[in-house]
Amino acid sequence: MAAYEGELENSKYKLLGFENNKSLAVIMIIATGKVIKIKLSEVLNSEIMENLNKMEVKNIYKKFYSQGGALTAYDLNDRHESSWMIYIILNLLLFTFYIFTSIAATKPIYLESFGIIITPGTFLYPLTFLIVDLLNENFGLRLARKAIFFAFASNAMIIILLYGSTFLPGLPGWKLDTPYNDVIIHVSSVLVASSVSFLVSENINSYLLCKIKELTNSRFLFLRIFLSTLFAVIIDSFVFCYIAFYGSMQNNDILNMIYVQIAIKVCFAFFNILPAYGARSLFKRYMTDSQTK
Repeated sequence: MAAYEGELENSKYKLLGFENNKSLAVIMIIATGKVIKIKLSEVLNSEIMENLNKMEVKNIYKKFYSQGGALTAYDLNDRHESSWMIYIILNLLLFTFYIFTSIAATKPIYLESFGIIITPGTFLYPLTFLIVDLLNENFGLRLARKAIFFAFASNAMIIILLYGSTFLPGLPGWKLDTPYNDVIIHVSSVLVASSVSFLVSENINSYLLCKIKELTNSRFLFLRIFLSTLFAVIIDSFVFCYIAFYGSMQNNDILNMIYVQIAIKVCFAFFNILPAYGARSLFKRYMTDSQTK
């Protein structure tokens, strides 16, 4: 039992830092991302202590019994620069995969040997769900949603800038002026479709992940990763394909594309489970090492 408690993960709460002048602990509620400030004496007598990791418990006792005089890792790092660096990296990965898959989706690919139509982003887009799941697991629903809206806003800005470039006068005699405008208009319509589907599906994915985590008391990571992604990819595939290709493709072809995308993305949802466990383990190890230095 002692070994289990020593490796207990943050399931409900995470210690962010201290306010020395008021002897307050700054705590984040992982499920919602809400930050609260509680007196150290009240933290020691609350359920919060049962949900903190070994390092956080040690620092709270150290801060309390020194009456605020002791300097801890949570004072030095100011809400963990290491943690926020990971948050930034995950944001950049989310943005990169999302933008690439959105632009690449403008080119439907026909695999003659299988008789199916897919887009190049079909194989990489499921990674965005994995990244959002990691954001939810380590930073809470509020910060995960901020990352989603950041990627959405960036995509919207790209749409506006690309579409605006089609109104600029082209170089006289440049043969690619008309093809460029045609491609950009098509890309813009697909980016609009990807924006809507991304915003809807990723928020559903985040909400379901946190809800399942709450219902299972932070157990069964594989279950919440798979189920949240499963429902999200189904909704994403229908919304994206119909907005992007309705009118330019036959309904049967669109439906076939949707079914193929769902099948591929569900497979990725299953295979995302192992990287999720590995990433969580690396995150915990990295944060523990950075706090003990």
